[in-house]
Amino acid sequence: MKIGFVGLGIMGESMCENIIRKHDDKVFVFDLNRKQVDKLVEIGAIGCNSSREVAENVDVFITMVPKSQHSRAVYDEIIPVLHAGQTCIDMSTIDPSVSVEISEKVKATGASFIDAPVVKSKPAAIAGKLGIYVGGDEKDYEAMKPILLYMGENVIRMGDNGKGLVMKICHNALVSQIQNGVNETSTLAKANGIDILTFAQAISYGGAGNWYLDSKKDALAREDYTTAFSVENEHKDVHICLDLAKQCGVSMPGEENAARVYDRALKMGLGKEDFCATIKVVRNDKD
Repeated sequence: MKIGFVGLGIMGESMCENIIRKHDDKVFVFDLNRKQVDKLVEIGAIGCNSSREVAENVDVFITMVPKSQHSRAVYDEIIPVLHAGQTCIDMSTIDPSVSVEISEKVKATGASFIDAPVVKSKPAAIAGKLGIYVGGDEKDYEAMKPILLYMGENVIRMGDNGKGLVMKICHNALVSQIQNGVNETSTLAKANGIDILTFAQAISYGGAGNWYLDSKKDALAREDYTTAFSVENEHKDVHICLDLAKQCGVSMPGEENAARVYDRALKMGLGKEDFCATIKVVRNDKD
């Protein structure tokens, strides 16, 4: 079974590397950044010059691109060459309604389609320990699960097409609100002489313990905002959540506040930094 992978950015590079190392057949790759393609060719991938070229050569076509418009562009390019017997897996985090639209176009060609967005960040992508939420037919999920397990250790089907993305958006929205709570309370603790590592240890003793703080406390202590998951990507997800909530008639005042924090972070020029850099919004630190 030949696999293709389009989108070799921060997450996609490591996800694809796991496929190359674990899969026993050819892996075809493409990214607009040729240097990323060349890096994976060095470990055994076959480099291509377009998404269409990838799709023409594979049984399973995987995408990991930044935004809805990028997924649309890739699938519009490959639709003419898709056929029965192929499966497309979009692992990008995009608007669920756009994913459903893409799924319908893909399935009209006879090919199958699932959405499979991921949770956790770069270290988990490197280790092949991502969480993966799947939307699509159960038979397609079962057929593709061994491939998804190259990249993740926890894979769960959430329902039909688009539902994996709904879950991903709910997940990232909750993270943004937990993060905002960590930012505010740790800043208050700091103002009273309690450093972030002591704060994190104390939090772990009670009901407020959380994975976000556990995973980011050392980076926050060092003021190291090296990007594992960017402010601009979480900003996108927060606003997808609010759009989805509006469509469903659901009130989310906590997420509206998180959105204001992320809007401010972009205005401060933090978009390319790791999303834990939102603590600078609370501290009003522009350095």
